[in-house]
Order: sequence, then structure tokens, then C-alpha cells
Amino acid sequence: SSEVLEAIENVIQDVLKSLAQKKAPVLTLANRSDWRNIEFKDSVGLQMIPCCTTKQIRIDCPRSAPKFALMLKILSMIYKMVQSNTYATKRDIYYSDTLLFGSQSVVDNIINDISCMLKIPRRSLHILSTTKGFVAGNLSYTEEDGTKVNCTCSATAVTVPSNVQGIKNLISHAKFMLIVEKDATFQRLLDDDFCNKLSPCIMITGRGVPDLNTRLLVRKLWDTFQIPIFTLMDADPHGVEITCIYKYGSVSMSFEAHHLTVPSIKWLGLLPSDLERLNIRKDVLIPFTKQDQKKLASIQKRPYIACQPMWKKELEIMAASKLKAEIQVLTSLSSDYLSRVYLPNKLQFGGWL
Repeated sequence: SSEVLEAIENVIQDVLKSLAQKKAPVLTLANRSDWRNIEFKDSVGLQMIPCCTTKQIRIDCPRSAPKFALMLKILSMIYKMVQSNTYATKRDIYYSDTLLFGSQSVVDNIINDISCMLKIPRRSLHILSTTKGFVAGNLSYTEEDGTKVNCTCSATAVTVPSNVQGIKNLISHAKFMLIVEKDATFQRLLDDDFCNKLSPCIMITGRGVPDLNTRLLVRKLWDTFQIPIFTLMDADPHGVEITCIYKYGSVSMSFEAHHLTVPSIKWLGLLPSDLERLNIRKDVLIPFTKQDQKKLASIQKRPYIACQPMWKKELEIMAASKLKAEIQVLTSLSSDYLSRVYLPNKLQFGGWL
């Protein structure tokens, strides 16, 4: 925590120095959304390069002055929280002054910029995010406040903890981990008792694009248990994108890649080639939108696809057919096809990429 306080003090000192010299103060931020600042490393995923391009938030520029003020405001809130050892969610910060901040996304963005600027993970800034992910299956752990959580014996899922760094005493006999894209599929597998049927496993869903806590938990479970991790997504560009986020990370959070990515993750399904192999009827497939085509084209250009020839092939199948499928299409074969046939066969005979 002294490291955080010192980092904030250094920023403020620079601002005061500039003012004393009658110069306009400037905050320098890395360009987090620029692909030119990103390198791809097999062992880490997408990470920010050390000498990346930056942008300046200036107090004497009408366009960036409001952001400059908001950054100082949030820095002062972080400083107070670290000093008093209290925590707040991003939502708390937004609601402390909704008129000032304008929207939740403004707050989220500034917090990520501050984390990147100070080179300090968001958790150490005493800012928590509200969690939307769920975890279930063969896992128990103790939360930071001493609460014991047992996912094994509950038929319902447990919310991913909001302070993943603080959890300890993790115990599991799981043979693998399954990351499920959608809540509905996750619940269906829970109802079918999938976590215990085949062999003990841990199931996680980020309910769409995963939040930071869900990604941190996947990484923590991988570091602790070193078991195979598979993703089960829709056969569409959005599903592929989500697998890539878990596996390789995202551009905007590349400065945190070492805590967030698990490059050994395998894409289990739903693969575009599965649709043909299982003779899924064309009338239950969904035609691509313009948005889908753009998303797929952008994924195909990404640096990690070049070293994944099998993925490349699957994306080409998707691009050629211009059709996408939700996991639910498997119910057109039979109502419990996913848990009774599809997943057991895939996991037994190695149908992943």
C-alpha cells in the first residue's frame, strides 16, 4: 500500500512542479487501445510493449481538461481508501458523484488508465468491481474475511468472489475446468449434474464477455491446480472473441496480461466444423450480420491466429458458410444432447483445438 501512496504522491508532485514553473500540468498515459502497443507472446498472450506510444491529458487543452480533473478526483479517492484500508466498487465511485462523472463507463475507463499509468493492478488500488460470473462444481475455498465457500455441495452456482486475490485454502479434485459462455447453458449443465456425471470438474461462466474477477479466478485456479481448461462457446465470432479474451487477453487490459491470461486454454466447442459433422439442419443456423463479418475479419488478422492453424481453419469454415450457431442448436438433435453425448465424446476423444 505504501507503494500505491508513493506512486500517487509522485503524480501530484509532478503536477505541483509544473504549476510552480508556470507550466500547464500534463498526465501521460499509454495508448491502451492501440494494437501497435501490443506484442503477442505465446506464453503470456497479448502484452503491452515497454516503449509504447502515449497520449497526453493536458489541463490547458479544452478537450482533455475535464478528464484531467476527473483523474485527479479519482486519484484522491484511491489515496484516501488506501490510507484508511477501505474498499469501494467502481459503482460506488460513480454514485459518489453521478453529475460529475456523467456515466459509469467514464469511471471504468479512468480507473483502467490510472492502473496502467501507475503500473499497479486495480485490486491494489482498493477498487473492486461488482462480479457477474458464476462458479460451480468440485471446489471449495476460504474468502478473505474467513467465509468458507463450498461449490461442490450446492445445486446452484456461487458468485465469483469480488476479491479473488484474497481467497485461500483452495481445494479441488476436479479433472478439468469448463468455461461456459452463457448463463443459460451453464444452468442447463448444472441441472443435468454435469459437474459430477463424467468426472469431477469445475464450471465457470462469465455470462458473456468476462469481467476482471472471472478472468482472475480462471487464472488463479490454473495456477493452483494446473488442470486442463476448455471453453464452450457459441459457434460465432463473438464466441471466438470470448475464448481469445480468456486465453490471450484483451488489448485494453494488456498491461495486466500476466495476471489474467491462460494461454493453455483449449477451444472445445461449439466448433464450426462440428455443425457439419453432426449434420445440424441449416434452418436452425443463423445468417451472419455485417457486424459478424467485420468481427470475424478482425479476429482473423490478429497475431495469435497465425500460430493456430487449426483455429484458422475453423474461422475459414465460418467465413465461407456465413452462418453461426448458438450452443442451443444441439437440442435440435435431442434435449440433453449437450451433456449426454456432445461433451462426453469431445472430452473422451480429444475433440478440442
